[in-house]
Amino acid sequence: CFQHHVQLHSTALIAMKILSFGAGMQSTALALMSCENANAAQKGRAHPYPLVPVYDLVVFCDLGFEPPWVMRQAEFVHQACQDAGLRYEMLHTPLYNDLMQNFGKRRVVSIPWWTLRSDGHKSRMPRNCTLDYKVAQIAKFLRWEVLGYRKGQKLRDEDRKAHEMHMGFSFEERHRCKESPNPMLTNHFPLVEMKLTRADNYAYILDAWGLDTKASACCFCPFHRNYFFQYLQEHEPFTYGRLVAVDELLRDQVPHPPMDSDLFISRSRKRLADLTPADCCDAECFQYRGRMIWN
Repeated sequence: CFQHHVQLHSTALIAMKILSFGAGMQSTALALMSCENANAAQKGRAHPYPLVPVYDLVVFCDLGFEPPWVMRQAEFVHQACQDAGLRYEMLHTPLYNDLMQNFGKRRVVSIPWWTLRSDGHKSRMPRNCTLDYKVAQIAKFLRWEVLGYRKGQKLRDEDRKAHEMHMGFSFEERHRCKESPNPMLTNHFPLVEMKLTRADNYAYILDAWGLDTKASACCFCPFHRNYFFQYLQEHEPFTYGRLVAVDELLRDQVPHPPMDSDLFISRSRKRLADLTPADCCDAECFQYRGRMIWN
């Protein structure tokens, strides 16, 4: 169907509907709802989730260092997409490798590390990693591999803001909904339209598909609560050891260009090895059937 799309492109516009799949609770819910819609359509039934399209493409960007459960959730969705006839692609976008190889030697993408100056001033670095290593990489894949552009070819007028990028922001995250800066794409947020919270997504995936999900993000994402690091230390020691190596890299190397602040993964602005049990009592949870689920 993708080759057919490219062949028809010069004579008829076929808008692509793409899911930016992060393999967490929200985007997993969207992917599985789309699979349900595809399965219903094959049986001549109405879509049970009319605000969720049958995606032309579900794209997962492997940044190189996600928690182990993220890859298990990604594989579950991959199989569901195969069964439903949805195209699923995993792109290897080496954020982790680029960071480990280049930090302190040359400029790397801005990750929102927590900063602390010697005078006590606290701040945070800008966040460009999602845009550069996810959104931009999906857009490149769409342009070159799906729409069939050639090197040096300008964007066709019929592709400008013609294709939909769907993102798994839940209702409580609606403040994050923004328009795409990419000239081909418009952003869509079906979970916000359906007013579904993260807890709703968790319940749907578990009740309808039997999959007990956890949130997704790079292990070294500075937006994690300290409880996440404690959880890895207790349950995923190999992953935790790799994470401490990232933290030590931030400690031992001077960023390029140089800064007058120390950089930290933890929002407490401590090294991971120095976090105390009291620092890690910050887990966010929601309720499901009378029990608390780690958010």
